[in-house]
Amino acid sequence: MKTTLTSIAVAASLLAAPVAHAADKLLLKTPIAFSTALPGLGSPIPRVAEQLDLMSGGTLKMKVYEPGKLVPPFEILDAVSSGKINSGYTTAGYWAGKIPAAPLFSAVPFGPEAGEYMAWLYYGNGMSLYQEMYDQAGFNVHVIPCAIIAPETSGWFANEINSPEDLNGLKMRFFGLGGQVMQKLGVATSLLPGGEIFPALEKGAIDATEFSMPAIDARLGFHKLVKYNYFPGWHQQATVFELMINKDVWNETSDQHKAIIENACKASMADSFAEGEAIQHAALLDNVENNGVHIKQWNDEMLTIFRTTWEEVAAEQAANDEFFARVLADMTEFRDGYAVWKENAFLPRK
Repeated sequence: MKTTLTSIAVAASLLAAPVAHAADKLLLKTPIAFSTALPGLGSPIPRVAEQLDLMSGGTLKMKVYEPGKLVPPFEILDAVSSGKINSGYTTAGYWAGKIPAAPLFSAVPFGPEAGEYMAWLYYGNGMSLYQEMYDQAGFNVHVIPCAIIAPETSGWFANEINSPEDLNGLKMRFFGLGGQVMQKLGVATSLLPGGEIFPALEKGAIDATEFSMPAIDARLGFHKLVKYNYFPGWHQQATVFELMINKDVWNETSDQHKAIIENACKASMADSFAEGEAIQHAALLDNVENNGVHIKQWNDEMLTIFRTTWEEVAAEQAANDEFFARVLADMTEFRDGYAVWKENAFLPRK
């Protein structure tokens, strides 16, 4: 009899569990800034949506909306903060006009590579500063890093660029803090969403562009219009992408669902990085062998100019914004420590 009662109790508890979870259902309606057709850039978020459903047993779902289908990419932050939508997937660099420090949580010229960036975010002060940035700027969002990619190409040009003078007067799509560097070098920069870049090149509204990694740029067809592709991606050695959730929604979310979301995004950080690293060489070879692209390396003069100009931009931004200065100082201190490990442990790159 004791065994029977025990069995009944266990069965009852198992039956009760789904009922408790069913009362705590959450649907994240998530507009995104990058097409899911772009590997490593937009492709991670559908996989996150799949994992949220699986790990929660169907009580936590995410509906992904392609760019512009629910909210325009550059309006996602405001829409999530106001509660117009409850979540969004984008990158903090898009908010530079609203929050000067935001690009530091997206991509930093001559900044950390992916492993170092994640180390600072998760085991330095990065995550606390990231959330504080949105809080003190008055945005009602909870932020979670949810993807990361390795270096980008640093530009597609119609002609070779051999000196700073060759940049002067160009009209170029450019992202984030690197765009401020290019402006100082005489480039008229604009920040266009991915889907608008090819038409702008085709119509002559811009002369050159940067966007992302070779396999991603290939999907957008830049090689059809401009044939000189430059490396290394000094302006974006790694790029972080964020899942933002309305803070009121986040605060009301169960601890179980919070853990599922956070761990799905941590898994996505590893997965997106691996995906991006796996597919670039094929795109580079295809560009050279089939698309007539000239793969170029910046000469030492240009890299020095980019670095010294970035240092000027960083100093100006830090002088103009206290929080930018604080984040940059913290990241720099972390990187100084990390350099001791990096310089001793890693083989030199050839």
